[in-house]
Amino acid sequence: MIDILADKVLNGGLLTNEEAFQVAGVQRKNLFNLFSFANKIREKFRTDSVDLCAIVNAKSGACPEDCSYCAQSSKSKAGIEVYPLIRKEVVLEKAKEAKEAGVKRFCIVTSGRRIGKAELFEIVTMVKKIRRIGLLPCATLGLLSKGELLFLKESGLERYHHNLETSERFFPAICRTHTYNDKLKTIEAAKSAGLSVCSGGIFGLGETWEDRIDMAFALKELDVNSIPVNFLIPVKGTSLGDMDMLYPFEALKIISLYRFLLPGKEIRICGGRMQVLGEFNSMVFIAGADSLLTGNYLTTTGRTFKDDLRLIKDYGLRLA
Repeated sequence: MIDILADKVLNGGLLTNEEAFQVAGVQRKNLFNLFSFANKIREKFRTDSVDLCAIVNAKSGACPEDCSYCAQSSKSKAGIEVYPLIRKEVVLEKAKEAKEAGVKRFCIVTSGRRIGKAELFEIVTMVKKIRRIGLLPCATLGLLSKGELLFLKESGLERYHHNLETSERFFPAICRTHTYNDKLKTIEAAKSAGLSVCSGGIFGLGETWEDRIDMAFALKELDVNSIPVNFLIPVKGTSLGDMDMLYPFEALKIISLYRFLLPGKEIRICGGRMQVLGEFNSMVFIAGADSLLTGNYLTTTGRTFKDDLRLIKDYGLRLA
């Protein structure tokens, strides 16, 4: 059956909800067959290029939101570093390191529901300088208005990142201080401002395959450009600190599912890659991914630029 679904996608068709469940239902003994077809879909629609991005945690902790997975939330008792918006010189130093390593995109990430007016002006200055050194500036700054996003766009911002996190049905189980609709409004505002949009979610929160499929179809409807796939790293002190991490092959199957459902989009593997996949990390491209977040994450360790560049080269792929 999976070969018939793959042929449909390879010939330009889009899978139905029922067919998506057939992909999600592939059993362990047939997983490598699924990965093989996901890889073919990646090769056809995304060629042999890999898009790399890096981030800087520009403002950490002290967030009023109650997101159950996040070490920076108001509910978290995790021992993380808390600091206000960092100096632009520090951000630019990190950006230059990423540029020298061959990274294409660089994202400024801040904690909190949204940034303030003074912070916005400071970040605009950072965006302009990041653009000047030859990187595509991205930002994750919370629930901003269209006017604020237009200001960022006019200052050189290329992409705005704002995750849906999960399905609309499951969202209230992981966050109560803002709504799924708030997220949709922000994404639509970013698109209306002419920004490229990066939006995906976190897997391993306790969601079902139905939730995973529903989010994929929501992202298809929103027509976002890049889809970050994060895997929960349970952090002690957070509400989900005692959750079990996903099994590596379940995580890889999620990547393949999203490649089948969103064949032409960037599928970017981000947080939790090394912690969840471990020695199977090298299989992300075979499973259908074409983009990576490289370097460290917000409050957890990622992977070095050097190691990711070697992985890309060993697969015979090239930087976008």
